[in-house]
Amino acid sequence: MMNYHELLKKVEDHVNLFYMEHADANLFYHNRDHMLEVLDNTRKLADHYQLDDRQFFVVCAAACFDDISHCVKGVEFHELKSAELASGFLNSIEVNEEDITAVKNCIMATKMPQTPVTINEKIVCDADLYNLGTDDFRKKNRLLKNEEEAIANSKIDGVVWRTSAISLLENHLYHTDYCQLLLNKTKAENLEKLKNRQEKKLNKAKAVALAQNTGNENAAPIIVEPLDTIKIIKPKRKDRPDKGIETMFRISSANSLKMSVMADNKAHIMISVNSIIISVILALVLKSLDKNAYLLIPTLIMLAVNVATIIYSVLATRPKVAPGVFTQEQVNNKSVNLLFFGSFFNMSYKEYEDGMNKMMADREFLYGSLTKDIYWQGKVLGRKYGLLRTSYTIFLYGIIASVIAFAIAVIIYK
Repeated sequence: MMNYHELLKKVEDHVNLFYMEHADANLFYHNRDHMLEVLDNTRKLADHYQLDDRQFFVVCAAACFDDISHCVKGVEFHELKSAELASGFLNSIEVNEEDITAVKNCIMATKMPQTPVTINEKIVCDADLYNLGTDDFRKKNRLLKNEEEAIANSKIDGVVWRTSAISLLENHLYHTDYCQLLLNKTKAENLEKLKNRQEKKLNKAKAVALAQNTGNENAAPIIVEPLDTIKIIKPKRKDRPDKGIETMFRISSANSLKMSVMADNKAHIMISVNSIIISVILALVLKSLDKNAYLLIPTLIMLAVNVATIIYSVLATRPKVAPGVFTQEQVNNKSVNLLFFGSFFNMSYKEYEDGMNKMMADREFLYGSLTKDIYWQGKVLGRKYGLLRTSYTIFLYGIIASVIAFAIAVIIYK
């Protein structure tokens, strides 16, 4: 059996040494720091998806070798060269062919446009372009531009570079649901900022060109808005969830979930305790009732208390099954809660997807659904805790009554 932890340590040591031995001042972006960041992102995703030792080795080894070919001069197809370097070293430390192929596939999947198939390939692809959805994007984008200029030994026009960066952000998709949930919002904000800057620079260039052609009768006419009327695109905050509102919904939903789990645990405790008491009574007390008839009434009281307590505890955790179907009319008038499984589990995926797309495109519908979800979570919690309170009250006063009944029976008998 292969020791994947030891193998990964050898890979990391080899790649770190390779970057140090092939250090290049022109590599502002594809350097050892970038490799370590990609590796760290890969570990984070691998832990989230609970990959086994073999898969963990595959994705981390691929992350280490993914951009190593940038250290080699004159390489045209970087992913192919990186895969070759990975294969050569992995063979030297006797990694089996199946694992080597998996590592190479992960590396090749990062070639733009990315084409991951397996979860391992998706993790490496998302780890490689993780920064697109972070606040570091602008800094990383500038470092990449500096690297391209240094390698080509020529200046790249800012408008041209921003155009390519905008195209990358517009066409890029994260492949794991983890990155989609965590990074899509910031990636959209980065794209918006880049478009705003591009628009501003283009308008400024038009204004400068207009000023230069003023008074030149032979110059070609330039249609441009005056500087004081140039409109810079601002983020459409009304069409985008506000962070404060998002945080409020997230915290409310998390609190409801915690309260629901607590209620279920409390009900489980009551069911367990009373089940044990009933078992003891049936096993010990009832057998001796013919000799201790005076204990009959206290025993029956205790049994009644235990049964009633269990009934209310079970009712508190008993799920309510909804029809699982919604109509197009409900979607149109925004009365259905598509975030609750009870509204759609009997629907086809296409019907549910259409409803979700309409909800996500409508801020009022989306926030209304989130509000409904939290409201009905609260209603369910209110019912649960009401039944639990009744269960605990019955148990509390029932135990007291049973003990008093036992005491009275013993005193009278004696």
